[in-house]
Amino acid sequence: MNFENDTIIALATPSGTGAISVIRLSGEGSIPAVDKIFKGTVKLYDCQSNTIHYGKVYNSENSLIDDVLISIFRNPNSYTGEDSIEISTHGSPLIVQKIIQTLLKNEIRIAEPGEFTKRAFLNGKIDLAQAEAVVDIINSRTDASLRGARNQLDGMLSSKIKKLREELIKVSSLLELELDFAEEDVQFVSSQETLLLIDNIIEEINRLLKTYSFGKVLKDGVNVALVGKPNVGKSSILNYILKEARSIVSEIPGTTRDIIREEVSIDGILFRIIDTAGIRETQEEIEREGVERSRNAIKNSDIVAFISDEMSGFDKDLYKHLLDLTTSDRIISVQNKIDLGAFQLLNVDVKVSAKTGEGMNDLLNFMKKKSLGIESYTEKTAIVSTLRHSEALIIAKEHLINSRNSLLNKLSGEFISVDLRNAEDALGEIIGEVTSEDILNSIFSKFCIGK
Repeated sequence: MNFENDTIIALATPSGTGAISVIRLSGEGSIPAVDKIFKGTVKLYDCQSNTIHYGKVYNSENSLIDDVLISIFRNPNSYTGEDSIEISTHGSPLIVQKIIQTLLKNEIRIAEPGEFTKRAFLNGKIDLAQAEAVVDIINSRTDASLRGARNQLDGMLSSKIKKLREELIKVSSLLELELDFAEEDVQFVSSQETLLLIDNIIEEINRLLKTYSFGKVLKDGVNVALVGKPNVGKSSILNYILKEARSIVSEIPGTTRDIIREEVSIDGILFRIIDTAGIRETQEEIEREGVERSRNAIKNSDIVAFISDEMSGFDKDLYKHLLDLTTSDRIISVQNKIDLGAFQLLNVDVKVSAKTGEGMNDLLNFMKKKSLGIESYTEKTAIVSTLRHSEALIIAKEHLINSRNSLLNKLSGEFISVDLRNAEDALGEIIGEVTSEDILNSIFSKFCIGK
């Protein structure tokens, strides 16, 4: 049996008790199978696509399970491109279990994670970049991440990649055609035209690669570590940003023994703020473990807010230690407690008072600027947000540079054509025109069952 032709079933809504639950089926056996257990005013087999029908479903012993609404989607006008059905039931896990168990007796199997979307891709309803956007939409937690994923699902990146790939296919096909007429010295595309095309595509790829850091921020958010000597006010800054007393604040040094992670959305960007234990030498075992965890948090953070106050001053030794854990471009130097006196530290980026709120908006804006960079993009910009796409673009660019060098060195068209084809394949991997089963399995394994 062809695995991809199986009829599959899964719960499409979150598991647990709720007002309603939706069970999804896809495959050529979905409508006949549901017809066997459904009793309404019509037979589902005779119903039009994109219609909803009320009735009751029964188990194999003809005992009533529940009142339901059946939504019918016939191929190719469905999410997967196959015959599909969605069963809306009362939101009882027991009802869901009974319906699924009854339908599993009809040569239907449980869907794998992401299998509905995988079938949509395989049936040409969406490309691979759009399929990846589906899980990003599901996982989006801020307005910005939702907009970015929505743009990708709408094909903004895909259309750009397809256009570049089509241009490459056109010129490489002409170059390969010239090889067939090598003895007749026929030229279908000039070297100057080919060089101009390659340069233009490299420039477009560079533009897309520039958006990766911005796209990654939209998709994944930003990790910010609050770092400094004990009692400089790291916890107070966290509490101010969260507008609640999440961390214990005390004048006793070393109060924070473990790292505390909290999330906050600032102008649509998700920031994961990590209140670290004060970094210092200590013989106290629990505090020493907290300090070690703080060092690991610093290594994995996108931004490090290095906090000082007028009492501790700017600790050059601690700053030097930070440079062993991260890079200087990720560090924001912050002076806290400016409400206590007129003394101002030099060489700091932002001066704040977590107690009064003075300068806190400046700190938040600095964090945004540091995470997003100087480039600004609109909702109509094609944005790269995944490492897979970025790596494919880099590979395509490398092959284009190789073909450019071959062209300038007047090498045979075979050398130029091979690299152009490799660049095409790299771009094709982004949208799924060229792919492998391993890539597909890796992508769709990240989905939830039912999607």
